Amino acid sequence: MGDGGGITGPMLNTITHGVATDLPPLFIVHGLYGSARNWGVIAKRLSDQRQVIAMDLRNHGASPWNTVHRYREMADDMGEIISRFDGKADVLGHSMGGKAAMMLALRHPDLVRRLVVADIAPVAYQHSQIEFITAMKAVDLTRVERRSDAEAQLADLGVGRALQSFFTQSLDVPAKRWRLNLDVLAAEMVQIMSFPQVDATWAGAALFLSGSTSDYVLPEHRPLIRALFPKARFARLAGAGHWLHADKPREFEATVRVFLNA
Repeated sequence: MGDGGGITGPMLNTITHGVATDLPPLFIVHGLYGSARNWGVIAKRLSDQRQVIAMDLRNHGASPWNTVHRYREMADDMGEIISRFDGKADVLGHSMGGKAAMMLALRHPDLVRRLVVADIAPVAYQHSQIEFITAMKAVDLTRVERRSDAEAQLADLGVGRALQSFFTQSLDVPAKRWRLNLDVLAAEMVQIMSFPQVDATWAGAALFLSGSTSDYVLPEHRPLIRALFPKARFARLAGAGHWLHADKPREFEATVRVFLNA
């Protein structure tokens, strides 16, 4: 995407589904190591009523790489895209994308109408995802002719089948390169796992949707969530884990649809 008036630096890559309608557009933001392409099926299904735009965050997918990977900057990237659309937009973010979406609402409140945060809280997590960067960097790309070659190498490195498939969606096989800025993501991992102190609240309608078998959003997180998002509502998808949109796609879609159309 090209630069626009008053916009500095290259814009995020987006994938658009459907056409503009009387309903606000929905912007979808993926999690760590993901991309807009991961959300194709759900985005397409939700585009029967409204335009849906999936974004590649910086250092992911086809978006530009940057040495900084922090939530304020990610939120401002998103704001640049959304501000090109008239009026307010609905925003759905999963995991890291959910933190970026929360920061967007707190930093650019006028751009967001309704907010869906999928299986993440505005807190610092103690775990790290660095082992997956180590695994992806260990793949010998010179021996990769198709995605399944990389999946086999990841399997040998102890990566489970579901994550093999997920990670290799961000592999550019012909160019023999990852569409992930692995060095910067590793360097910024502490920032990715944390959440900045914010002196703001956002009073719009917010749904915090989590998987019933996930431990990312705990009861003790709710006071902090409500302090930042006073109108927060909470729901859980039965039988879903952290990847709730992949575990229960139809239930996820239906829950999001009801909330956006309320």
